[in-house]
Amino acid sequence: MNIGPDTVVLIGELMVLAGVGFCVIGGIGMLRLPDFYTRTHAASLTDGIGAGLVLWGLILISGFTLTSVKLLMVAVLILVTSPTASHALVKAAYAAGVGWKRGDDP
Repeated sequence: MNIGPDTVVLIGELMVLAGVGFCVIGGIGMLRLPDFYTRTHAASLTDGIGAGLVLWGLILISGFTLTSVKLLMVAVLILVTSPTASHALVKAAYAAGVGWKRGDDP
C-alpha cells in the first residue's frame, strides 16, 4: 500500500486538530479543577500531549524540510523541559506548604 502526500497532510491536519482539542480540554481543566496540584497536572498534560500533537502534525504538513527539523527540535525541547518544570513547580509548592482540596471540602 502506497501512502500519498495528500494522506500524510491529512494525517498531519488530524494530529493538529487533536492537539488543539487536548489544549482546549487542558485549559478547561485548569479553570474547573479545584486546587493547585490538579491544575498543574492539567497544564503539564496540555504541554506534553497537546503541544506534541500540534508539533508532530505540523512536521507532517510541512514535509521533511529544514522547517520540520526546527519543529522537531522544538518538540524535543518541550518534551524534555515541560515535565521537569512541572515537577519542580509542584515540589516547590509542596515544600512551601500549599495544601490540596479534598472532595468533601466546600
